[in-house]
Amino acid sequence: MSPGALAGLRVLDLSQVLAGPFCTQMLADHGAEVIKIEPPEGDPARRFAPFRADDAERAFGGYFQSINRGKKSVVLDLKDPAGRAAFLKLVASADVLVENYRAGVMERLGLGYEVLAQINPRLVYGAIRGFGDPRSGESPYNDWPAFDVVAQAMGGIMGITGPAADQPLKIGPGVGDTVPALMLAFGILAAVRHAERSGQGQFLNISMIDGVLALCERLVHQYSYAGEVAGPEGNGHPLLCPFGLFRAADGWVAIGCPTDNFWAALATAIGRPELAGDPGWATNAARLARRGEVTTLVEGFTGQRSKAQLKVLFGGRVPFGPVQNAAEIFADPHFAARGMLVEVEQPGSATPVTIAGVPVHLSATPGAVRGRAPRLGEHTAEVLAGLDVRRHS
Repeated sequence: MSPGALAGLRVLDLSQVLAGPFCTQMLADHGAEVIKIEPPEGDPARRFAPFRADDAERAFGGYFQSINRGKKSVVLDLKDPAGRAAFLKLVASADVLVENYRAGVMERLGLGYEVLAQINPRLVYGAIRGFGDPRSGESPYNDWPAFDVVAQAMGGIMGITGPAADQPLKIGPGVGDTVPALMLAFGILAAVRHAERSGQGQFLNISMIDGVLALCERLVHQYSYAGEVAGPEGNGHPLLCPFGLFRAADGWVAIGCPTDNFWAALATAIGRPELAGDPGWATNAARLARRGEVTTLVEGFTGQRSKAQLKVLFGGRVPFGPVQNAAEIFADPHFAARGMLVEVEQPGSATPVTIAGVPVHLSATPGAVRGRAPRLGEHTAEVLAGLDVRRHS
Protein backbone atom coordinates (compact mmCIF):
# COMPACT_ATOMS: atom_id res chain seq x y z
CA MET A 1 0.00 0.00 0.00
CA SER A 2 1.29 3.47 -0.90
CA PRO A 3 2.04 5.69 2.12
CA GLY A 4 0.01 8.37 0.35
CA ALA A 5 0.72 11.87 -0.87
CA LEU A 6 0.16 13.33 2.62
CA ALA A 7 2.46 10.94 4.49
CA GLY A 8 4.28 12.82 7.24
CA LEU A 9 1.48 15.35 7.76
CA ARG A 10 0.21 15.33 11.35
CA VAL A 11 -3.40 16.46 11.82
CA LEU A 12 -5.09 17.06 15.16
CA ASP A 13 -8.80 16.46 14.71
CA LEU A 14 -10.98 17.96 17.43
CA SER A 15 -14.09 17.85 15.28
CA GLN A 16 -17.21 15.80 15.93
CA VAL A 17 -20.20 14.27 14.15
CA LEU A 18 -19.95 14.87 10.35
CA ALA A 19 -18.43 17.99 8.77
CA GLY A 20 -14.99 18.03 10.41
CA PRO A 21 -14.54 14.24 10.51
CA PHE A 22 -15.44 13.97 6.81
CA CYS A 23 -12.72 16.51 6.01
CA THR A 24 -10.03 14.84 8.12
CA GLN A 25 -10.92 11.39 6.79
CA MET A 26 -10.02 12.63 3.32
CA LEU A 27 -6.61 13.63 4.67
CA ALA A 28 -6.19 10.25 6.39
CA ASP A 29 -7.09 8.38 3.19
CA HIS A 30 -4.13 10.06 1.51
CA GLY A 31 -1.62 9.26 4.21
CA ALA A 32 -1.90 11.98 6.85
CA GLU A 33 -1.59 10.89 10.48
CA VAL A 34 -4.94 12.01 11.87
CA ILE A 35 -5.13 12.06 15.66
CA LYS A 36 -8.76 12.29 16.70
CA ILE A 37 -8.83 14.03 20.06
CA GLU A 38 -12.01 13.07 21.90
CA PRO A 39 -13.46 14.05 25.28
CA PRO A 40 -13.82 11.23 27.84
CA GLU A 41 -17.37 10.52 26.65
CA GLY A 42 -16.24 10.35 23.02
CA ASP A 43 -17.56 11.85 19.81
CA PRO A 44 -21.40 11.74 19.98
CA ALA A 45 -21.42 10.09 16.56
CA ARG A 46 -20.09 6.90 18.17
CA ARG A 47 -23.59 6.33 19.51
CA PHE A 48 -25.42 6.86 16.21
CA ALA A 49 -27.05 3.85 14.50
CA PRO A 50 -26.94 1.59 12.55
CA PHE A 51 -25.20 -1.16 14.52
CA ARG A 52 -24.52 -4.73 13.45
CA ALA A 53 -27.00 -7.15 15.04
CA ASP A 54 -24.16 -9.31 16.42
CA ASP A 55 -22.12 -6.36 17.75
CA ALA A 56 -22.12 -6.69 21.53
CA GLU A 57 -19.28 -4.19 21.96
CA ARG A 58 -20.94 -1.24 20.22
CA ALA A 59 -17.74 0.83 20.14
CA PHE A 60 -19.33 2.63 17.21
CA GLY A 61 -21.86 2.09 14.45
CA GLY A 62 -21.95 2.61 10.72
CA TYR A 63 -22.21 6.40 10.92
CA PHE A 64 -18.96 6.76 12.87
CA GLN A 65 -17.14 4.02 10.93
CA SER A 66 -17.91 5.69 7.62
CA ILE A 67 -16.18 9.01 8.45
CA ASN A 68 -13.42 8.09 10.92
CA ARG A 69 -11.57 5.23 9.27
CA GLY A 70 -7.81 5.25 9.40
CA LYS A 71 -7.57 7.65 12.36
CA LYS A 72 -6.06 7.36 15.82
CA SER A 73 -8.21 8.12 18.88
CA VAL A 74 -6.73 9.95 21.86
CA VAL A 75 -8.86 10.87 24.87
CA LEU A 76 -8.01 14.24 26.41
CA ASP A 77 -10.09 16.41 28.73
CA LEU A 78 -9.24 19.92 27.56
CA LYS A 79 -10.82 21.38 30.70
CA ASP A 80 -8.30 19.49 32.85
CA PRO A 81 -4.77 20.95 33.31
CA ALA A 82 -3.08 17.64 32.48
CA GLY A 83 -5.22 17.22 29.37
CA ARG A 84 -4.46 20.77 28.26
CA ALA A 85 -0.74 20.30 28.80
CA ALA A 86 -0.71 17.12 26.70
CA PHE A 87 -2.76 18.85 24.00
CA LEU A 88 -0.35 21.78 23.82
CA LYS A 89 2.55 19.36 23.34
CA LEU A 90 0.66 17.76 20.50
CA VAL A 91 0.05 21.20 18.97
CA ALA A 92 3.81 21.82 18.96
CA SER A 93 4.27 18.66 16.85
CA ALA A 94 1.32 19.17 14.49
CA ASP A 95 0.96 20.57 10.99
CA VAL A 96 -2.82 20.99 10.97
CA LEU A 97 -5.65 21.34 13.50
CA VAL A 98 -9.32 20.96 12.60
CA GLU A 99 -12.34 21.78 14.77
CA ASN A 100 -16.02 22.48 14.20
CA TYR A 101 -17.14 24.05 17.45
CA ARG A 102 -19.26 27.18 17.58
CA ALA A 103 -17.32 30.43 17.41
CA GLY A 104 -15.62 31.26 20.72
CA VAL A 105 -15.51 27.76 22.24
CA MET A 106 -11.76 27.27 21.79
CA GLU A 107 -11.11 30.82 22.95
CA ARG A 108 -13.00 30.20 26.19
CA LEU A 109 -10.76 27.19 26.75
CA GLY A 110 -7.73 29.41 26.23
CA LEU A 111 -6.87 27.42 23.10
CA GLY A 112 -7.79 29.77 20.28
CA TYR A 113 -5.71 30.08 17.13
CA GLU A 114 -3.69 33.03 18.33
CA VAL A 115 -2.59 31.13 21.45
CA LEU A 116 -1.70 27.98 19.52
CA ALA A 117 0.16 29.94 16.83
CA GLN A 118 2.51 31.22 19.53
CA ILE A 119 3.43 27.61 20.27
CA ASN A 120 3.59 26.53 16.62
CA PRO A 121 3.81 29.37 14.05
CA ARG A 122 3.57 26.84 11.19
CA LEU A 123 0.20 25.54 12.37
CA VAL A 124 -2.64 25.51 9.85
CA TYR A 125 -5.82 25.89 11.89
CA GLY A 126 -9.01 24.95 10.03
CA ALA A 127 -12.51 25.54 11.38
CA ILE A 128 -15.97 24.71 10.05
CA ARG A 129 -18.78 26.73 11.60
CA GLY A 130 -22.41 27.13 10.68
CA PHE A 131 -22.08 30.82 9.86
CA GLY A 132 -18.34 31.31 9.78
CA ASP A 133 -15.82 32.81 12.16
CA PRO A 134 -15.70 36.52 13.06
CA ARG A 135 -12.05 36.62 11.97
CA SER A 136 -13.17 36.42 8.34
CA GLY A 137 -16.42 38.35 8.54
CA GLU A 138 -18.83 39.40 11.28
CA SER A 139 -22.03 37.61 10.35
CA PRO A 140 -25.15 38.56 12.33
CA TYR A 141 -25.53 34.80 12.85
CA ASN A 142 -22.01 33.99 14.10
CA ASP A 143 -23.38 32.73 17.43
CA TRP A 144 -26.14 30.60 15.92
CA PRO A 145 -25.82 26.80 16.06
CA ALA A 146 -26.37 24.97 12.79
CA PHE A 147 -26.81 21.51 11.36
CA ASP A 148 -26.93 20.29 7.77
CA VAL A 149 -30.64 21.06 7.37
CA VAL A 150 -30.07 24.70 8.41
CA ALA A 151 -27.18 25.11 5.97
CA GLN A 152 -29.22 23.59 3.15
CA ALA A 153 -32.10 25.95 3.87
CA MET A 154 -30.18 29.22 4.28
CA GLY A 155 -27.52 28.46 1.65
CA GLY A 156 -30.16 28.19 -1.08
CA ILE A 157 -30.01 24.57 -2.21
CA MET A 158 -33.43 23.71 -0.80
CA GLY A 159 -34.94 26.72 -2.52
CA ILE A 160 -33.99 25.38 -5.96
CA THR A 161 -34.78 21.72 -5.21
CA GLY A 162 -38.22 20.14 -5.10
CA PRO A 163 -41.13 18.83 -7.14
CA ALA A 164 -42.84 22.22 -7.58
CA ALA A 165 -42.28 25.93 -7.05
CA ASP A 166 -43.92 25.95 -3.62
CA GLN A 167 -42.33 22.70 -2.36
CA PRO A 168 -38.65 23.08 -1.40
CA LEU A 169 -36.93 19.80 -0.63
CA LYS A 170 -34.04 18.74 1.56
CA ILE A 171 -31.23 16.93 -0.26
CA GLY A 172 -30.96 13.38 1.11
CA PRO A 173 -27.26 13.22 2.11
CA GLY A 174 -25.87 15.85 4.47
CA VAL A 175 -24.41 18.15 1.82
CA GLY A 176 -24.62 21.05 4.27
CA ASP A 177 -21.82 19.24 6.12
CA THR A 178 -19.92 17.31 3.47
CA VAL A 179 -19.58 20.08 0.87
CA PRO A 180 -18.04 22.55 3.35
CA ALA A 181 -15.83 19.66 4.52
CA LEU A 182 -14.52 19.19 0.97
CA MET A 183 -13.83 22.92 0.74
CA LEU A 184 -12.02 22.89 4.07
CA ALA A 185 -9.80 20.02 2.89
CA PHE A 186 -8.90 22.08 -0.17
CA GLY A 187 -8.20 25.14 1.98
CA ILE A 188 -6.03 23.13 4.35
CA LEU A 189 -3.85 21.81 1.53
CA ALA A 190 -3.49 25.32 0.08
CA ALA A 191 -2.46 26.64 3.51
CA VAL A 192 -0.06 23.73 4.10
CA ARG A 193 1.58 24.49 0.76
CA HIS A 194 2.09 28.09 1.89
CA ALA A 195 3.43 26.98 5.27
CA GLU A 196 5.94 24.65 3.61
CA ARG A 197 7.31 27.50 1.50
CA SER A 198 7.19 30.29 4.07
CA GLY A 199 7.13 28.70 7.52
CA GLN A 200 3.92 30.66 8.20
CA GLY A 201 0.73 28.94 9.26
CA GLN A 202 -2.68 30.58 9.24
CA PHE A 203 -6.29 30.42 10.32
CA LEU A 204 -8.88 29.39 7.78
CA ASN A 205 -12.57 28.76 8.13
CA ILE A 206 -15.58 27.62 6.15
CA SER A 207 -19.14 28.68 6.83
CA MET A 208 -21.53 25.83 6.15
CA ILE A 209 -24.05 28.12 4.48
CA ASP A 210 -21.30 29.76 2.40
CA GLY A 211 -20.23 26.34 1.17
CA VAL A 212 -23.78 25.46 0.17
CA LEU A 213 -24.28 28.77 -1.62
CA ALA A 214 -21.06 28.24 -3.60
CA LEU A 215 -22.41 24.83 -4.64
CA CYS A 216 -25.59 26.48 -5.96
CA GLU A 217 -23.73 28.48 -8.62
CA ARG A 218 -26.67 29.17 -10.93
CA LEU A 219 -28.82 30.56 -8.13
CA VAL A 220 -26.47 33.56 -7.98
CA HIS A 221 -25.84 34.19 -11.66
CA GLN A 222 -29.49 33.78 -12.67
CA TYR A 223 -30.42 36.55 -10.24
CA SER A 224 -27.43 38.75 -11.08
CA TYR A 225 -27.66 38.45 -14.86
CA ALA A 226 -31.38 38.13 -15.43
CA GLY A 227 -33.09 39.15 -12.19
CA GLU A 228 -34.58 35.67 -11.92
CA VAL A 229 -35.27 34.19 -8.49
CA ALA A 230 -34.62 30.51 -9.14
CA GLY A 231 -37.07 28.04 -7.65
CA PRO A 232 -37.55 24.28 -7.54
CA GLU A 233 -37.51 22.79 -11.01
CA GLY A 234 -38.68 19.28 -10.25
CA ASN A 235 -36.57 16.70 -12.05
CA GLY A 236 -35.73 18.94 -15.00
CA HIS A 237 -33.38 21.86 -15.59
CA PRO A 238 -34.33 25.50 -16.21
CA LEU A 239 -31.74 26.01 -18.98
CA LEU A 240 -31.21 22.59 -20.59
CA CYS A 241 -33.58 20.15 -22.35
CA PRO A 242 -33.89 17.22 -22.16
CA PHE A 243 -31.98 17.08 -18.90
CA GLY A 244 -33.30 15.28 -15.83
CA LEU A 245 -35.21 12.22 -14.72
CA PHE A 246 -37.62 10.21 -16.83
CA ARG A 247 -39.90 7.33 -15.86
CA ALA A 248 -38.93 3.79 -16.74
CA ALA A 249 -41.18 0.74 -16.42
CA ASP A 250 -39.50 -0.17 -13.12
CA GLY A 251 -38.23 3.14 -11.77
CA TRP A 252 -36.43 6.20 -13.11
CA VAL A 253 -33.51 7.00 -15.38
CA ALA A 254 -31.39 10.11 -15.86
CA ILE A 255 -30.89 11.49 -19.36
CA GLY A 256 -29.01 14.63 -20.35
CA CYS A 257 -29.06 15.55 -24.05
CA PRO A 258 -29.04 19.36 -24.33
CA THR A 259 -26.47 19.51 -27.17
CA ASP A 260 -27.53 19.06 -30.78
CA ASN A 261 -25.38 15.95 -31.30
CA PHE A 262 -26.67 14.16 -28.22
CA TRP A 263 -30.25 15.11 -29.05
CA ALA A 264 -29.81 13.60 -32.50
CA ALA A 265 -28.48 10.38 -30.96
CA LEU A 266 -31.39 10.23 -28.51
CA ALA A 267 -33.97 10.95 -31.20
CA THR A 268 -32.56 8.11 -33.28
CA ALA A 269 -32.48 5.73 -30.29
CA ILE A 270 -36.17 6.32 -29.55
CA GLY A 271 -37.16 5.86 -33.19
CA ARG A 272 -37.70 9.54 -34.08
CA PRO A 273 -34.59 10.41 -36.14
CA GLU A 274 -36.45 13.11 -38.08
CA LEU A 275 -36.54 15.30 -34.94
CA ALA A 276 -32.77 15.74 -35.12
CA GLY A 277 -33.19 18.10 -38.07
CA ASP A 278 -36.62 19.58 -37.31
CA PRO A 279 -36.18 23.31 -36.42
CA GLY A 280 -38.89 22.94 -33.79
CA TRP A 281 -36.86 20.30 -31.94
CA ALA A 282 -33.26 20.47 -33.13
CA THR A 283 -31.85 23.11 -30.75
CA ASN A 284 -31.77 23.35 -26.98
CA ALA A 285 -33.68 26.66 -27.15
CA ALA A 286 -36.40 25.10 -29.27
CA ARG A 287 -36.75 22.16 -26.92
CA LEU A 288 -36.87 24.40 -23.85
CA ALA A 289 -39.84 26.21 -25.39
CA ARG A 290 -41.72 22.89 -25.58
CA ARG A 291 -40.23 21.13 -22.58
CA GLY A 292 -43.50 19.40 -21.68
CA GLU A 293 -43.75 17.87 -25.14
CA VAL A 294 -40.13 16.70 -24.95
CA THR A 295 -40.75 15.00 -21.63
CA THR A 296 -43.90 13.31 -22.93
CA LEU A 297 -42.05 12.12 -26.03
CA VAL A 298 -39.06 10.70 -24.12
CA GLU A 299 -41.15 9.11 -21.37
CA GLY A 300 -43.42 7.55 -23.99
CA PHE A 301 -40.38 5.51 -24.91
CA THR A 302 -38.64 5.03 -21.55
CA GLY A 303 -41.84 4.27 -19.65
CA GLN A 304 -42.38 1.13 -21.69
CA ARG A 305 -38.96 -0.34 -20.93
CA SER A 306 -37.05 -1.44 -17.86
CA LYS A 307 -33.93 0.28 -16.56
CA ALA A 308 -31.87 -2.71 -17.72
CA GLN A 309 -33.32 -2.50 -21.23
CA LEU A 310 -32.71 1.24 -21.40
CA LYS A 311 -29.13 0.74 -20.22
CA VAL A 312 -28.52 -1.48 -23.25
CA LEU A 313 -30.24 0.94 -25.63
CA PHE A 314 -28.76 4.20 -24.34
CA GLY A 315 -25.54 3.24 -22.58
CA GLY A 316 -22.52 4.70 -24.40
CA ARG A 317 -24.71 6.54 -26.92
CA VAL A 318 -26.10 9.38 -24.83
CA PRO A 319 -25.46 10.66 -21.28
CA PHE A 320 -27.60 8.17 -19.39
CA GLY A 321 -27.79 6.40 -16.05
CA PRO A 322 -30.45 4.51 -14.09
CA VAL A 323 -31.45 5.83 -10.68
CA GLN A 324 -29.93 3.18 -8.40
CA ASN A 325 -30.66 2.14 -4.86
CA ALA A 326 -28.07 0.65 -2.49
CA ALA A 327 -28.69 -2.95 -3.58
CA GLU A 328 -28.23 -1.97 -7.23
CA ILE A 329 -25.04 -0.06 -6.44
CA PHE A 330 -23.57 -3.05 -4.60
CA ALA A 331 -24.36 -5.20 -7.67
CA ASP A 332 -23.02 -2.70 -10.24
CA PRO A 333 -19.56 -3.78 -11.52
CA HIS A 334 -18.43 -0.15 -11.83
CA PHE A 335 -18.12 0.35 -8.09
CA ALA A 336 -16.16 -2.84 -7.58
CA ALA A 337 -13.80 -1.96 -10.44
CA ARG A 338 -13.20 1.49 -8.96
CA GLY A 339 -12.63 0.28 -5.41
CA MET A 340 -15.60 2.22 -4.08
CA LEU A 341 -16.98 -0.53 -1.83
CA VAL A 342 -14.36 -1.50 0.75
CA GLU A 343 -14.57 -4.04 3.57
CA VAL A 344 -13.19 -3.15 7.00
CA GLU A 345 -13.27 -4.74 10.43
CA GLN A 346 -16.13 -3.90 12.76
CA PRO A 347 -15.13 -4.37 16.43
CA GLY A 348 -17.56 -6.67 18.18
CA SER A 349 -18.82 -8.23 14.96
CA ALA A 350 -17.75 -11.56 13.47
CA THR A 351 -17.86 -10.31 9.88
CA PRO A 352 -16.48 -7.22 8.13
CA VAL A 353 -18.61 -4.30 7.05
CA THR A 354 -18.57 -2.35 3.81
CA ILE A 355 -17.96 1.39 3.59
CA ALA A 356 -17.51 3.81 0.69
CA GLY A 357 -14.01 3.87 -0.77
CA VAL A 358 -11.65 6.67 -1.82
CA PRO A 359 -12.93 8.61 -4.85
CA VAL A 360 -9.73 10.63 -5.49
CA HIS A 361 -7.37 8.45 -7.54
CA LEU A 362 -3.70 9.52 -7.72
CA SER A 363 -1.46 7.52 -10.05
CA ALA A 364 1.86 7.79 -8.16
CA THR A 365 0.61 8.08 -4.58
CA PRO A 366 -2.82 6.46 -4.46
CA GLY A 367 -5.00 6.94 -1.43
CA ALA A 368 -6.55 4.01 0.39
CA VAL A 369 -8.83 3.00 3.20
CA ARG A 370 -6.08 2.44 5.77
CA GLY A 371 -8.06 0.66 8.44
CA ARG A 372 -11.24 0.78 10.47
CA ALA A 373 -12.33 3.60 12.73
CA PRO A 374 -10.70 3.56 16.17
CA ARG A 375 -12.15 2.53 19.49
CA LEU A 376 -12.45 5.40 21.95
CA GLY A 377 -8.98 6.20 23.27
CA GLU A 378 -7.41 3.26 21.45
CA HIS A 379 -4.21 5.18 20.70
CA THR A 380 -3.95 7.43 23.75
CA ALA A 381 -0.97 5.64 25.30
CA GLU A 382 0.85 5.29 21.98
CA VAL A 383 0.50 8.92 20.98
CA LEU A 384 1.18 10.48 24.37
CA ALA A 385 4.25 8.28 24.84
CA GLY A 386 5.78 9.91 21.79
CA LEU A 387 5.21 13.51 22.80
CA ASP A 388 8.68 14.01 24.22
CA VAL A 389 10.50 12.39 21.29
CA ARG A 390 8.75 13.88 18.28
CA ARG A 391 9.74 17.43 17.46
CA HIS A 392 8.45 19.64 14.68
CA SER A 393 11.20 20.23 12.12
